[in-house]
Amino acid sequence: MSAACAAAVALALSGCGTGGYTSQGSQGAGKQVFTKACGGCHTLAAAGTAGTVGPNLDDAFAQAREAGMTSATFTQVVAGQIQFPIEVTSTGAPGMPGVDTTLPECGDVEGGAFCVQDQDQAVDDIAVYVGAVAGTGVTAERPTDGASIFATTCGSCHTLADAGTTGTVGPNLDGAKPSKGLVVDRVTNGKGAMPSFKDSLDAAQIQAVADYVSSAAGR
Repeated sequence: MSAACAAAVALALSGCGTGGYTSQGSQGAGKQVFTKACGGCHTLAAAGTAGTVGPNLDDAFAQAREAGMTSATFTQVVAGQIQFPIEVTSTGAPGMPGVDTTLPECGDVEGGAFCVQDQDQAVDDIAVYVGAVAGTGVTAERPTDGASIFATTCGSCHTLADAGTTGTVGPNLDGAKPSKGLVVDRVTNGKGAMPSFKDSLDAAQIQAVADYVSSAAGR
């Protein structure tokens, strides 16, 4: 299994495109940008995120790390997959948006929506951070307030002006203005492309994020 996993990571690396070798990045900046831009879709224990739309990054790299592959290799895989994502999958599952969607530069964004000053640097920062921590067993304390839970779990898929998010995978929450009960149901049970979060968020966290969304949507 470890050899197969290592081979899979090597295969992913071979298909990463020609974005150049990534080594100059800040783990601190990478954690911040990852949480805002990627955490709603990916689980990464060190960042305290529990997204389930995309692969669990700890699971994706843990066996390869045990097999002796290095953080430097993982960094290249992550950078390549951000720069050259599979936007349309063969299975019909949600693909990964292009880099201009996940990491829009501030010159291209109006208002207070999430953006980065330098897209190439943001890719490097995220890649170096994820490469260093994914699959290591390092964990972060999960947030308990609704705004933080939304940012780390939901923001990359949903638009919510109060949170400064512009995700388009799921409904625009400012337009939908869901009730607290509906948010609790959707977060707990999922529906359609939205997965259930009952295994990654406890009851108090679900109530907290439902309170936040129902009061902030359309505000």
